[in-house]
Amino acid sequence: MPAEWDAHACTWMAWPCDNDLWVGELAGVRNEFAVFVRAVAAREPVHLLVQDAEAEEDARARLDGADVRLHRYDYDDVWLRDSGPIFIARGNELRLLDWEFNGWGQKYTPTRDNGVPRFVADLLQTDPIATGVVLEGGSIEVSGAGSLLTTRQCLLSPKRNPSLGEADLERILGDMLGVSQVLWLDAGLEGDHTDGHIDTITRFVDARTIVTVSCEDQADPNYAVTQANTERLRGFRDPAGDPFRVVELPLPRTPVYFDGQRLPLTYANFYIVNGAVLVPVYGDPYDERALDILRPLFPGRTVQGLMARHLITGGGAFHCVTQQQPVGLLTKDA
Repeated sequence: MPAEWDAHACTWMAWPCDNDLWVGELAGVRNEFAVFVRAVAAREPVHLLVQDAEAEEDARARLDGADVRLHRYDYDDVWLRDSGPIFIARGNELRLLDWEFNGWGQKYTPTRDNGVPRFVADLLQTDPIATGVVLEGGSIEVSGAGSLLTTRQCLLSPKRNPSLGEADLERILGDMLGVSQVLWLDAGLEGDHTDGHIDTITRFVDARTIVTVSCEDQADPNYAVTQANTERLRGFRDPAGDPFRVVELPLPRTPVYFDGQRLPLTYANFYIVNGAVLVPVYGDPYDERALDILRPLFPGRTVQGLMARHLITGGGAFHCVTQQQPVGLLTKDA
């Protein structure tokens, strides 16, 4: 699996639908989403799934003039990082992996989202590789140089792959994604209904550098978790035996609650596009502080903050709604 900072051919996304699903936040979500899609499309083409005629009309009106191609598909939700395909490469040749998606450990019933990889494969006229294993893209983070980060809270949750242990998953991830080591953290943020997805807490910014969220309030439940994660990261080594550079990224200072639940606000859910890094911000006092930490970590790329205060009410931000397709030639089974 190529690193996210490798060149992209395009980005796959899905347009937000269903005001009931968004608990009355759909209008605000679409406003933020349109700004984000335009920012991605300014750097690389966007393939956007639209659920029905209303969604298609709304997306066309908001995205007029942007490099966006619409595809009608009756999906459940927008989180294509988790339900969409993962692309792998051998040289210049690409294949598309079709993992099983079961609604984040059966919390929801994904009646249609599990078909997204096959739909994308048909559009691209390629053959998907069915893994038969439950895995969400937001639960893994790769360095492009042999290392993969994840959490036990998510991958070892009993309602994903109950028959698979840690060693089994390491073997499968090695075989399917070409990684030589799996680096395990224990847990993620409070309020993250995905059971601790890595892309809300800890990300590679290059093959040797990791950013990880930190919490300054010792009374916050996230304090102990983020302290433990940082300590563990400082003990990890890359495949050559060298320590990683670990950079701490603050969580937003002010916790936010919605519909009685804490939201997993984080600056770590950024998305790397060709020539830029798009970072979710929330109107929080720490927004600029986080951007200032990230800017020197991405030389040659523009680091841009975009509002995600409405989008985060669904539980995720920019990385969660995107799936990159690397540059390469898609191949089929012989």
